[in-house]
This record gives sequence, structure tokens and C-alpha cells, in this order.
Amino acid sequence: MLSQNLSLPECLPDDFVYTGNSGLTQEEVERAILNGLANKQEFKNEKTIGSIIFSNVVNFFNILNFVLGGLLFAAGSYKNMSFLLIVISNTAIGIIQELRAQKAIRNLQLMNAPEVHVLRDGTEKVIRPDEAVKGDLVILRAGDQVIADAVVVSGNGSAMESLLTGESHAVSKRKDSWLYSGSFISEGKITAQLVYVADESYASRLTKEAKRNTRPQSRLINELNRLISMDSLILIPVGILLFLKQIFLDHLPIEGAEGAVTSSVAAMIGMIPEGLVLLTGVAMAVGVIRLGQKSTLVQELNGIETLARADVLCLDKTGTITSGNMELERTIEINGSSEEIEDAASRLLSAFDDDSGTLNALRKVYNPGSETPAQTIPFSSARKLSAASFDDGKTVIMGAPAFVLNEKDLLDLNGKITDYSALGLRITVLCEADGTIQDGVLPKYDRILCLFAFQDEIREGAAQTVEYFRQQDVTLKIISGDDPVTVSQIARKVGISHPERFVDASTLKDENDIEYACEKYTVFGRVTPEQKKQLVLALQKKNHNVAMTGDGVNDIPAMKAADCSIAMATGADAAKNAAQITLLTSDFSVMPSIVLEGRRVINNITRSASLFLTKTLFSFIISLLTFFMGSYPFIPIQLTLISSLTVGIPSFFLALEPSKERIKADFLPTVIRKALPGALAISLCCASVMLLGRYGWDNQVCSTIATIIAGIVGFVVLLRASIPFSFLRFVIFFFCLGIFVAATFMLKDLFSLATLRGDALIALGILAVVSVALVFAFDLLLAGIEKKKKENT
Repeated sequence: MLSQNLSLPECLPDDFVYTGNSGLTQEEVERAILNGLANKQEFKNEKTIGSIIFSNVVNFFNILNFVLGGLLFAAGSYKNMSFLLIVISNTAIGIIQELRAQKAIRNLQLMNAPEVHVLRDGTEKVIRPDEAVKGDLVILRAGDQVIADAVVVSGNGSAMESLLTGESHAVSKRKDSWLYSGSFISEGKITAQLVYVADESYASRLTKEAKRNTRPQSRLINELNRLISMDSLILIPVGILLFLKQIFLDHLPIEGAEGAVTSSVAAMIGMIPEGLVLLTGVAMAVGVIRLGQKSTLVQELNGIETLARADVLCLDKTGTITSGNMELERTIEINGSSEEIEDAASRLLSAFDDDSGTLNALRKVYNPGSETPAQTIPFSSARKLSAASFDDGKTVIMGAPAFVLNEKDLLDLNGKITDYSALGLRITVLCEADGTIQDGVLPKYDRILCLFAFQDEIREGAAQTVEYFRQQDVTLKIISGDDPVTVSQIARKVGISHPERFVDASTLKDENDIEYACEKYTVFGRVTPEQKKQLVLALQKKNHNVAMTGDGVNDIPAMKAADCSIAMATGADAAKNAAQITLLTSDFSVMPSIVLEGRRVINNITRSASLFLTKTLFSFIISLLTFFMGSYPFIPIQLTLISSLTVGIPSFFLALEPSKERIKADFLPTVIRKALPGALAISLCCASVMLLGRYGWDNQVCSTIATIIAGIVGFVVLLRASIPFSFLRFVIFFFCLGIFVAATFMLKDLFSLATLRGDALIALGILAVVSVALVFAFDLLLAGIEKKKKENT
């Protein structure tokens, strides 16, 4: 539970002084910085170099490996400590890759840093958030994030505070209202004075008190952690019991316990997937770096994975499929002359300086007037209109026809609206009213001046990107606040399947309607921000993995609810901060690259994990057999030879290879299924070798046969994981195979291998053939069991 001092600020501090209308002077800013009143927060999500080194060095498996190395050192078994070289190199690689990834993210974040508009020396200036100081007057417009707790000194609008308070509706803001850090402006223009900055701000205190991530963690990481947790619970007890068994049941003397220590340590080393955690981190870090080279900022690592798993992609039309750069295609006069339309448009433009596609398109045709409005209602995604009242008692209104016009007028103009919407044009209506805005309530319009028809520019490469997702069986849905007929035509132009399946979301009255519609329709028009979120939740309820793109404040609730969220760099700062992935060039065509990186990470980690798990499983099974059938057949340096050449080196390269295959199953069941055939084959063959040892065969001969058999099966498993061969996979496979063969012939003393002759050579030949046959036999058996399960379900 959060502590009591985390209440929202409500009162101005005793030393508060209002800043003058021209803002702080440069001298006052410099003085504030010297006094420690800059908006620099000590708490950062970015890890320090020290914490990166510490987290890579001090972890369970590293500590265990060094303890086991210490036991071998104490027992005088120095050459068997060679596995520590792999541990050290793995740790160094992990540190280097994490530092590289963090540097790449930091550079991209600088490119993506939000801008803050402040008033200083009477001039509006653009600065970074950390350059703002206590007392600064900040100018906030729709889409801007509130960087510190502030009090409104002029203007009006609304702010979304759901991330702080849980309130799902916009909160109206007027003079003397509080704006809280972490919220964002949803409509209007506000000038506010910064009061509590840096670590004194509410959002900063809340973050320190409750460090939590609202999104679920990566499914891959969660299942990997489960695997490691199970392994950790088993390996230490088994190692201790194995040592005690050799001392008390095999009656080895304590003073000559080197053999017991060596075999017990070997069993535990075999059960440690020493490079798997490193490999996962490296694969994800490389993904971050590669996407950074494509101007894509990955703010949450699991965003790469979740997009690769997504089977539904919800697209916001404006800013995603279209660029948001609009042109006024034509003006359809209704009851207003061209002069009256120009006058009304100019007056409206004088009231708002929002950087929106619609207003920017009008500014290209009409010059903004110089009048100061008496009252305004800024545009919002919920109202879908804006209005301004002037001193002459007139009000100019512009918005979506369905939200401005009464039923009769809407019906009269429906033919024109439908015809132009069918051309893919966005339609707004311009009206004039005799009367002014009172307490936020619009007067009834008296005249419909005209309809504006806007053409929205489709992004280059949008059609190709849509086609890619269609080929990948990813269902695409467009969710927009625009007229559904217009949106449907845009969907048709870029090749989205079934664009004729569209619905006006204003007809969807409750969550049941949305749940029914979410899979039936492709295009959703006139959608409110809350409905966007409800659509995402409804799709998730139907067991879909949902990704959402967006660029505006109206997209944020849906983006936060989605499994994966992608923002455009040209969008609102708040939308970019809410997203897991930001496209810094706002290039929609880079989306397939993100999917492919996610697939590379998941597929290659799954492939590599099966190699690690093969070793872990056969080491565990053989350790259990040792309690009944004799001594453990390996020593640590032999396992180092096997694991480095059949698992460690190949898996590192496999993890970085391209992989375009679709993700078909969950991680843990898949790797266990792939690892079992090889692990069972090695275990049965080593059990046979252990029986030979009980009947008088030399221990070193048995150990040599077990090592070679484990190597053969390991390469069979690696071969199956490497197919289809690429050039790199081909080279790595035969390079490692060649090193293994050379080591068994030329480095026998180093790896404690015996020269095999006579019966031992025959036994090796028979077991080699049997082991390979067992791999395929167990694979067929497991495949048959899986098939029966599917048939039964």
C-alpha cells in the first residue's frame, strides 16, 4: 500500500510566488538551477554501468559455478575448472551487449525526447524537460505531457489523469486548477506555472514508492524463469545426495574424496543451463540494436516479442496508414457565400493554434484572423467538434456532421456526405450560431455555411505493409474517429481485406455490442477513445493477441490495454511515452522488420534452449541412475567439451540468425518436446555404459564411451535444430564437429579420454548406432502422443 505522503498536491507551498506574465528571465532560470530547482529527477529507469556489471556477475548460476570451481580447486582437480572460462566469457559478452543496447536506446531516446514550450523573457521557447525549472510558465496544448506538478494561470482545457488517479474521463482545467505530472492534455491550450519539480513531483514520488510495470512481462522471459526455477530446485539437492552416496554407500574415504567431488560437480555442471540466460539477453539486446538502426526505439523489450505473437493488429487511420498531412480538396457551399465561409473560417482559425491536420489544411487556404475569442470549446475526440464565440455574439462551429447537425439537417445532407465519403474524403461541417458559449454549452446553430472535404495522404509503403501482414495471417482492423464510409475507402486503397465490413461505432451502445462487433467488422468509424480501449479488451477476451498503433491522445487508453503498442514519432508526446515501440521516422513500412526481429528472438531462443535443455535433462536422468547403477560417467572437463561444441558455440550463432517462421506454440512445452528425444537417447546409452562399469570395465574407458556417445547425440540434435542449413549454420556445424573429433583423438590426456580397442570399440560402434536410432524413435513416439492428444481435444 502506498504511504500517506503520496496524496495529490492541492495547496500552493508557503513560499509560492506567481511568475510574471512574461515568464522567468534568463537570470532567474540560472539562479533556480544553482539552487537545485531544475526538473532533473534522480530516479531513472536506465541502469547504471555498475548495476549492469553487478546483475551480470552476481546471479544464482554464476555464484553456483564459482562455488563448484572452488570445490574442484580444493580437491586439486585443476583442469576440470576449465568450465569457469566459459562462465567468465559468457558474463563478459552479456555485459558488453547490455551496455551496447542501453547506449543505442539512450541515443534513440534523445531523438525522441519530448519538447517543452516555456515562456521566458516574454518569448515562447522550446526546451527539454530537464531544462525546465520551478516557476517556469509552460504552454501546454492537446497531446502534451505534463512534466511536473503545476497550477494553471491562464487558458482552459482538459487533462487525462487516468495513469495517476484511475479516472477514465478527462478532467476540466481552468485558472487555479492543478495539473499533475504524468497526466497529459487532451484538449485546449493552457499556460501553467511549475510548482513541484523533479523528485518533489507527484509522479516521481509515486514511482519511487511503487515501482511496478502495468504491462505483463514477456511470456518468453516468464517461461524461461519457470524453467530455471525448476532446475535450481533440483540440481543442488541432487549434487549433495550424489556426493553423500559416494561417501557413505560407495565407502570412499573422506581424505581421498577428489573423485566424489569431481563426479558430483560434473553432475551439477551438466544440469546448469549456463549460457541460456545470457543468450536470451544477447538475442534481445541485438534486436534492440538492429531495430535502432532502422530508427525504431524499443522502450520495453517485450514489445518485440508481443508484436511477433500478435494475431490482430489494430490500426489508427490518421498518422498510421495516412500521414496526417491533409489537403482541403473542395468546399461545398450550403447556405453560405464564399465570402461568409472565408470570414467564418478565419475567425475560427484565430481562436486555435493547434497543430492538427484539419486546421493546418484550412490555414493553407484561409488566413487566420486577429480577433480574440470570448469563449472557446477546443476539439476533442469525444465531442468531435470545436467552436469559438466572439464579442459580436456570434459562434463559429466546425466538426463531424453527425456530432454537429440535428437529425433533419443531417438527413438532408446525407446524400452529399455519403458521396464524398465514398471517395475517401473526410467531411466536416462549418456552421454559425447567433449566441455564445455559456458554461461550456454550445448555442444552437442557425446556418450551415458549408461542408469541407479533406483528402488525407496515404503513407508510402502502407499497401506493401498491409499485404505483408495479410500473408502472415494477421487480422487487420482500422479503428478511427472519422466517418466509417471514408475510413472504409482508405482501407480499400491500401488493400485491407473486407473493407466493406464497416460499422459506425456510435451505434454500439454497450460492451456487449462491442464484443459482438469486434470480430465481425474490419473498419470501425466514429470511435471514441474509450471504445477503442473496449475493442482491444473485447478482442483479448476472445483469446487474440492484440497490437495497437496510434499517434494521438485519443489512442492512449487502447495502447495501454493492448499486448503491444506502437507509436509514431510525429504523434503526441503522451502517446509516444505510452508506447512500447516508437517509430522515429513514423515509417509504417518498418513494422515487418519489428515482427521479424521478434520471430528471430523467440524462434532462435526456442531452438537454442532445446540444446541447453537436452544437456540439463540427460545430466539429471543420469544423476538419478547413479544412485542405483554406479559412478557418474563424466568429469567436468568432458562436459565442458560436449556442451561448448554441441550447445554453447552453435547456440550463440543460431540465436543471431534470421528466422521468419511463424510462432506456433508456447516456449516451455516446445523446448521440452524438442529436448526429450536426445536426452532420453543419451541417458539410455549411458546407462548401458554404467552397467559395463559395474561388470568390471575400466572407469576411464566407460567415461570415454559415454563422452563420445553424448557428443554424437548432441550433434544429431544440433543437426535437427540447424536444418534447413544456411551457409553460416553449415559452417558452424561442421566446424564444431571437426573440433570435437580432433579433441577426442589428439587431446585425450587433457579430456581424460582412453584409447578404445577391441570390445570397447565394438561397444562404442553399437551404442553410436543405437543412440542415433533412439533419437528418431523417441521423436516419433512423442509425435504420436501429441497427435492423439490433439485428436482427443
